[in-house]
Amino acid sequence: MPPKPKYSKEQIIEIALNVVSEKGVSALTAKELSIALKTSTSPIFTVFDTMQDVLDAVKAAAMSRFEEYAHKTKGLTPVFKQVGMQMILFAKEEPQLYQLIFMSANKKAESFDDIYEQLGSVAYECLEVIQKDYGLSIQQSKKLFSHVWIHTFGIGTLCATGVCTFGDEQISSMLTEIFTSMIMLIKSKNNLS
Repeated sequence: MPPKPKYSKEQIIEIALNVVSEKGVSALTAKELSIALKTSTSPIFTVFDTMQDVLDAVKAAAMSRFEEYAHKTKGLTPVFKQVGMQMILFAKEEPQLYQLIFMSANKKAESFDDIYEQLGSVAYECLEVIQKDYGLSIQQSKKLFSHVWIHTFGIGTLCATGVCTFGDEQISSMLTEIFTSMIMLIKSKNNLS
């Protein structure tokens, strides 16, 4: 009979998430995690097969934390912009988790469509809002989303890495400018065709 785990899977993930949040993904080692757990490495490997499994679980937990930020936009308008503002706030408040989710190498992504899959429900909710609020097709909505997301990602990356610090008004203005420019471009192409 296998030994009863000293820590549950959820407890280990939460502590590992805190390690990454405080010290970065490079600190997520069996030794560092065992120190945070105040135990040997045995409980980790009673629940997980490898440290890669731990990292995968932490990445999923970090995405859930990001989704909590993104969903704080309920009732705020414009919703799409508010999601962008929350993404950048997440980068400022959780720079290590932002880097884990959005700045890790991704050998699976071959196109922006693959990124939608990684962004999960947030991306699909944004696409629905864009279609409904601005009367765009799914293709137009994806084009708008991808351009604005890339811009938002760039601002978030600058904040998460400490390269720049932007105030809320400046961020709001930058997001409005890219959104307005892209929506005008997309709608003008509609009128030209």
